[in-house]
Amino acid sequence: MLEFPHDAHTHTLYSDGLGEVFENIAEAERKGLSLVAITDHSHLIENFNAYLSEIRRWGEESEITVLAGIEGNVTPNGVDVPDWMAKKLDFVIASVHEWVEGPEQYVELVRVALLDENVDVIGHFGASFPYTGFPSVEELEEILGLAESKGKAFEISSRYRVPDLDFVRECVRRGIKLTFASDAHRPERVGNVSWSERLFKKAGGKREDLLFGEFL
Repeated sequence: MLEFPHDAHTHTLYSDGLGEVFENIAEAERKGLSLVAITDHSHLIENFNAYLSEIRRWGEESEITVLAGIEGNVTPNGVDVPDWMAKKLDFVIASVHEWVEGPEQYVELVRVALLDENVDVIGHFGASFPYTGFPSVEELEEILGLAESKGKAFEISSRYRVPDLDFVRECVRRGIKLTFASDAHRPERVGNVSWSERLFKKAGGKREDLLFGEFL
């Protein structure tokens, strides 16, 4: 059993997931989660109002906390989640999905996301590093400092197994909030966040270090 049972990153048929909203929620309930978030890709949602209303409807019927989120793409021109959309949601994840040539470009995109007032969480930070190379200590320090000053959080992704332990430890030390994320694209994978919790606890994380700790 998880000590901090939550999954703040799941997908449904509203984007590239394979299950319905209610199926993700039902799986979260079955696995004993206290909180689950539906966070479909912003650029793939065709009917945002239907997306939001379905999450709210099923959330009202559930005994656990169900959050309406979204996963936006970070581009050189910004995060593709407009103000009007962000205001209706509980939170916004911003993730780098496009191919970059090197770690400097990746870091620059994350910097763009950290400066966006609508963004609450940086998704799967570091997932591209095995392919692009790793940022310098100075670049990581800049990212951490910016997240700290802007009040942003990072997810601990069980799917990509990022960020690394040292990064999470530094987040805990600085008071940068964290979330657990399965990044599930199938209902049966919702709640598969054991790796996230193990890393979090190894880094010395406590309930107060979690963005959604109040619901757990």
